[in-house]
Amino acid sequence: MEKPVQPLESITPAVMSDPAKAERRALLMEKAKQLEAGFLAEMLSYAGVKPSDGMFSGGEGEEQYTSFLREAQAKAIVEHGGIGLAENLFKSLVKHDTGFD
Repeated sequence: MEKPVQPLESITPAVMSDPAKAERRALLMEKAKQLEAGFLAEMLSYAGVKPSDGMFSGGEGEEQYTSFLREAQAKAIVEHGGIGLAENLFKSLVKHDTGFD
């Protein structure tokens, strides 16, 4: 079985010694996590909670709040390691980042 995604430890001490670069990297990681959460929320919309029918239906309120539930579930998944998409996006963003060249 594959090891779960670990927090990024590969940022070199040289990068971390420059506060501007460290702040930029933190911003890139946050954006990568937001994108992964959005992706997961969309995936959950096709695989997850469906509105109930009949007497116990939540009606319009259920339809409105189901999207909030999916977003919260997706954020929780990302905060607990996610599926590795954020880390791969982060690595790609860092590789192509020209903000400090």
